[in-house]
Amino acid sequence: MTIAAIILLLAALAIGAHLLLQRRRRARLLAAPLSAANKAILVKRVPLYEKLPENLRPRLEGLVNRFLDEVTFYGAKGVEITDDIRVTIAAQASFLIVNKPNRWFHTLRTIHIYPAAFKSKLTEIKDHVHSERDQARTGESWAKGPVILAWDHAAFGAVAPHDGHNVVMHEFAHQLDEQTGATDGSPLLDADHSASRWARVFQDAYERLREHASFGRETVMDYYGATNPAEFFAVVTEVFFERPRALRAEEPALYAELVQYYRLDPAAWR
Repeated sequence: MTIAAIILLLAALAIGAHLLLQRRRRARLLAAPLSAANKAILVKRVPLYEKLPENLRPRLEGLVNRFLDEVTFYGAKGVEITDDIRVTIAAQASFLIVNKPNRWFHTLRTIHIYPAAFKSKLTEIKDHVHSERDQARTGESWAKGPVILAWDHAAFGAVAPHDGHNVVMHEFAHQLDEQTGATDGSPLLDADHSASRWARVFQDAYERLREHASFGRETVMDYYGATNPAEFFAVVTEVFFERPRALRAEEPALYAELVQYYRLDPAAWR
């Protein structure tokens, strides 16, 4: 065996050992309950946790453990990152994959936290002329990460779980949507989920929301969902978790698609 072959073999063995250790570490994190301190934060700040079916609560806690281990939080504009911030955001994001063992936010490495709404550059094209202006935002999701959040909105969205607005779930719905390589309202579906039915149901519901928005009609969904299909998916995700019965009543076919996608039925939770 040549020296080059030996080096390649040793490198392969090292990579294999690293991946094995990584899988074992993740398995331990997923199987472990939250620490008493972090569990107290979860119960206090994320009341939706206690509505989650009991058989899924250990899974959510394990996902929060993994999230805290693998995702780094950075504070902006003087924000000091605390366990309150980390657990509150990790828990809300984890609801989206709590019953989807084959899903994770694989490209997400960092989350940046602002104290309140922050300014972001918005590029517009009109008559072939590019222009930029500042726009106030409470959250952003970038392709392959990071996620940027306003802490005041993230905290309120968690503690007020019935208003249909949750910026963390909104931005992490974008993270799931991006896993197909395009942010277009068509996330990666499981093998038993009909892509053609998803597309038809979502397009019909999206067009109805656009019509409601144009006429100012009352609807369970925020008009921001009429911006484009990607924002529609993010908005209906917020409503699915926070106002599930109202969404089911208004858009039963859409609700059924979300039940199959998330493998959850929040309208049945106590």
